[in-house]
Amino acid sequence: MNKYVNVTKMSITLNNAVAEELTSIAEELSEKKSHLIEKALMYYFDALDESLADKRLKELENAKVKSIPADEVWKELGL
Repeated sequence: MNKYVNVTKMSITLNNAVAEELTSIAEELSEKKSHLIEKALMYYFDALDESLADKRLKELENAKVKSIPADEVWKELGL
């Protein structure tokens, strides 16, 4: 079975300091650089999700957006 199923090859550009740090850490941990980048992005996306959730909560608290009751959503979806 091909281990590269459901992956996308990408080419990225990093500044030299970041690239050197990545190479150094990858060598020390015996990890592939792509794996470290993927893990770092997942942590970053988690942090962004938290920031977006905080932003949306503040918008609700400040009445900038309106919430829709779950029963209305279910009714509209026919559930």
